[in-house]
Amino acid sequence: MITKYELYGRPTPPADVHQEFMTVQETAYVLGCSVPTVRRRLKALGIKASVGRRIKTSKQDRLDIHNASRQTPQKRRECRFATSP
Repeated sequence: MITKYELYGRPTPPADVHQEFMTVQETAYVLGCSVPTVRRRLKALGIKASVGRRIKTSKQDRLDIHNASRQTPQKRRECRFATSP
């Protein structure tokens, strides 16, 4: 049996993909990333919840999160087995 705590960290599909406000879990589902990734982006953008409330993202917030993820350079890993020229 899956507990509430386990479901909290999983992306969940929203009722409507075009709705104005979504939870962090619904945002992660729409953006195709993990919940921790959305939380990191929200923290970097300075988006917070009011005291005692869940974090809700607006359409503009989701667009900002998406654009921020496109601008962040990916870490390149060097191949351990690369041969020198």
